[in-house]
Amino acid sequence: MQRKINMLLLLFSLIGGAIGFAVGEVLLSSLLGDWPRFIVVGLYFGVLALCIGLSCLIAEMIAPRLNGSSWRQRYTGLSWKLLVPATLVLLFIVGGMLQLIYGLQFGGTKQVKDIVLVIDNSGSMLENDPDNERYAAAKQLITNMTSDKQVAVVVFSNTAELLQPFIRLRSEADKQSVNTAIDALEPTEGGTDFSLALAETLKTIESQKNANRGTMVILLSDGFSESSINQQIETYKEKQIAVNTIGLSVADARGSALLKQMADSTGGSYYDVSEAKGLTLVFQNIYDKLDSRTLLTERTDAIADSTFYMLLRILSLGIIGITVGVSLGLLFDNRFLAVSFGAGGLVGGLLAGYILDTGLSGHGFTDGFWRFDAALILAAIIGLFTLIVPISENSGTRPRGGGRKRIGKDMPAAGMGGRTKDSRSHGF
Repeated sequence: MQRKINMLLLLFSLIGGAIGFAVGEVLLSSLLGDWPRFIVVGLYFGVLALCIGLSCLIAEMIAPRLNGSSWRQRYTGLSWKLLVPATLVLLFIVGGMLQLIYGLQFGGTKQVKDIVLVIDNSGSMLENDPDNERYAAAKQLITNMTSDKQVAVVVFSNTAELLQPFIRLRSEADKQSVNTAIDALEPTEGGTDFSLALAETLKTIESQKNANRGTMVILLSDGFSESSINQQIETYKEKQIAVNTIGLSVADARGSALLKQMADSTGGSYYDVSEAKGLTLVFQNIYDKLDSRTLLTERTDAIADSTFYMLLRILSLGIIGITVGVSLGLLFDNRFLAVSFGAGGLVGGLLAGYILDTGLSGHGFTDGFWRFDAALILAAIIGLFTLIVPISENSGTRPRGGGRKRIGKDMPAAGMGGRTKDSRSHGF
């Protein structure tokens, strides 16, 4: 047992991690939202493990520093056969199962089923949204909602009105009835009162009798309200109701700050939109984030700052790291490497999980950067850990003929006249 390192394997492991990251990002961007999340996440980690495993296998074939030359001569064929099952298949299963667990509702959190659209209908909207793009965006969102969702619509200016009580969107007729109510709206010349809007919205939510359904609010405005809303924000926070806010061409910086405060305090997100034509995309983006929690993407809404889900993500990445390390040990048919790589995978996985949880923010480029860092750190620590946890070479001494040594003229047996010089000298 000794501590040593294969620098070529470390280099190739980093290269494999980079390639696996690139392929995984393509899968994540093209499949997430269309395929089940546990399949996409499982494929991501499976491909990452496959690329790292393939790279490490090639490195050891070139320079068998860890397994010894006898491994290269006798067992590389077995390693090639184990490559896909030990990496891609194993990590697909483990990653998918951990994603299923991570996607469950724990700690009293509720899956969002009820959505309230709170839309500014003040006089300033006649200038900032003369074509009523905000209502077109709301109608498009309602059309895209699934049948398990309920929606309500509140409009406000210097007053607040419940335009549409909660309705279950079971059919196209239900969706059309809401859209018809929106079409009947008339513009007003009133001002903006966030306090009245939040109060009417909360009254609508509390009228619901099913306490097991989570609720989310999408509030859109272009102005600033002088009314105090601090107490109302605390109420929304206590009830775990995320308020996502959209600022449309907000001229007063105080208005943007207030909308951002609403979102940040309640676990929602704030979106600054300069042109009304961009509202459809923003509405849909908010909706798409519902129930889209994955190990590889940002957490949103009421559990955005959840300590439990933070620890669950970090622990899950630690388990994935262990599995990647053990898969490499299986690949090389070396239990000592499995222990060393597995220990390195645990450390690397925990660190990768922490990086993801603190770095992911919902922005595509920067999130990709943090996932890239996590992949490389995991690959690097696994490759370096043979300097910490000692290993032994796969010496290739396994007997080929069933494991029993044949007794013959070259190996005399005891009791058959085969006493050797050493045995005679020790009195055997």
